[in-house]
Amino acid sequence: MTPLAASVESMEQLATVWRHMVLDRNADADVRDLPGIAVRWADCHFAFWNCVTLTEVGADAAVVERRLAEAADIMRSKEHPGFLWVFEDLVDAGARAGVPAAAERAGLSHAFAGTGMAGDLLPVPEPVHPELTFVRVGNEEHLRAYADLNSRAYGFPLEHGRDGLAGSVLWKETVHAYLGLRDGVPVTCAGAVEADGRLFVVLVATDPRWERRGYGEAVTRKALHEGARAGGLTRATLHATAAGAPVYPRIGFAPNSPLHFYRLR
Repeated sequence: MTPLAASVESMEQLATVWRHMVLDRNADADVRDLPGIAVRWADCHFAFWNCVTLTEVGADAAVVERRLAEAADIMRSKEHPGFLWVFEDLVDAGARAGVPAAAERAGLSHAFAGTGMAGDLLPVPEPVHPELTFVRVGNEEHLRAYADLNSRAYGFPLEHGRDGLAGSVLWKETVHAYLGLRDGVPVTCAGAVEADGRLFVVLVATDPRWERRGYGEAVTRKALHEGARAGGLTRATLHATAAGAPVYPRIGFAPNSPLHFYRLR
């Protein structure tokens, strides 16, 4: 797969998976594919479920300027804040350097960076970590623990994470979502869900008090192992934050497009 094709795949995986995630959270979610923009907005307190992304390949500076302004207008029309995702490699090479300034003119500020990743790495062996046991998410108590781990890892109020996952049927029945428990206490989590013939890794988090012990890698391997075993898939994709990015090449993922997340200023 060429680097550009891998970046397109990464963007399309986001659009596919987030459609299911936001409609699971809110049956009336704003899910639209507009010219150059995909809207996946649950309008809930969990900011990751409020998403807009640019979808054009090779957009020049003028198109990027226009799309950023349109995306910002969509975000302003919503009750709850969220993020605009920009896959850097989909923008024309000559226009990339101008994206931050164009975002600023649209009323957006850079929130954080990340990286799309993918690999033909499945199946992976079932992981064993001497300090962890793994439990599949299957009830509301598990969902709350999963949500709280993400809130702590990403700096959200606990009630915001809970608003994103409480009552979800998708996360209890379809997503291969796992908690890693240390002495019976959830300390890490990861999920994997099938999307267009790939296994997409989603919402990996570790309690900040228990980082740098291999917990995130172990629970991600567990989600991949179980998801691949259930579906027979061979390719996996994900979007990593800068903090999490070093973990995934050890599993077999290769980086593709740099990602930039913007919020309304």
